[in-house]
Amino acid sequence: MVMEVLERAQAMEKCGQRVIHLEVGEPDFDTPEPIKEAAIKAIKDGKTGYTHSLGLQELREAIAEYYCRIYQLSDLDPEQVIVTSGTSPAMLLAFAAILKPGDEIIISDPHYACYPNFVKFFRGNPTTIPIYEDSGFQYNVEDIKQKLTPRTKGILINSPSNPTGTMLSEETLKSLSKLDILVLSDEIYHGLTYGEEAHSMLEYTNNCIVFNGFSKLYAMTGWRLGYLIVPKDLIRPIQIMHQNFFISANSISQWAGVAALTEPEVEKYIREMVEIYDRRRKVLIKGLKELGFGIQSEPNGAFYVLANARKFTTNSYDFAFKILEKACVGVTPGIDFGENAEGYIRFAYANSLENIEEALSRLRQFLKSLN
Repeated sequence: MVMEVLERAQAMEKCGQRVIHLEVGEPDFDTPEPIKEAAIKAIKDGKTGYTHSLGLQELREAIAEYYCRIYQLSDLDPEQVIVTSGTSPAMLLAFAAILKPGDEIIISDPHYACYPNFVKFFRGNPTTIPIYEDSGFQYNVEDIKQKLTPRTKGILINSPSNPTGTMLSEETLKSLSKLDILVLSDEIYHGLTYGEEAHSMLEYTNNCIVFNGFSKLYAMTGWRLGYLIVPKDLIRPIQIMHQNFFISANSISQWAGVAALTEPEVEKYIREMVEIYDRRRKVLIKGLKELGFGIQSEPNGAFYVLANARKFTTNSYDFAFKILEKACVGVTPGIDFGENAEGYIRFAYANSLENIEEALSRLRQFLKSLN
């Protein structure tokens, strides 16, 4: 649904209207210079051929070292890292490896809109568990236990989360690790946190698959570079599929990824970017609350606010398009993220502070017109 909003907004822009985009979850920052320079150097040095199907050894080692440093892991074998053309292909490979028709994956509701589609593609069944803002959008582990069946193959988590922007507590992560079932941890928004650091599932268990990539933290969406970290028994099955379906990830992007993880200048860029996101986050939350949107659990990660709009509507899809048409502000209807998010609107603050303030002003006028 977010793409429907975006495409309608783009059509409006072609007609001369100025739309403020708060619907798309894409960083508005440029890729850091050291990363771009590494890609240019790779091209000039002729590093343009296929790489190893698991990924460049240099990149896999850098990813393993990064995880050990950031999450204080005692050891991580680079052979467990598989580099892919974005995080979505990583998910495709993982679900292909673990699912048979009729198998189940537990997913929160709300959730990233594409998760159920990955499961259904392999004729699996997504089992949703509602999570609520009054409990910080935390999984209730007792609810999960009641949903477990012999066909349950894994529990999918996303912390920090799209669309809620909230993080699972360390207590919740520890409880999930004790369920003796594979945990699939989407960690793509790690590093984009405000006041509290995210925890990797690898801190608590080896019985997990971690998804991550370079799109969000390094502003590299178009570079299409992601990876997964898997238990050793899944390396070869996933590698065989990767060899057959993708051969390898883009060689130039991989060399850029090495620079992202090893160049000291990049860390400075990330710190500055996170500080800017945090300022935007505070302004947007304050402004939405003043307009009457409900935000019980303030987001502390990613770049999203999932705001309760039930004061204004029970149909988030229609409401989002009214906001677009009347206020020229693009937002995402909550229903895109599951039935439990109906009546919510997701705002992405991957836009300038000036545009966010203008969007809030436009929303104020729009809401006045409803009275």
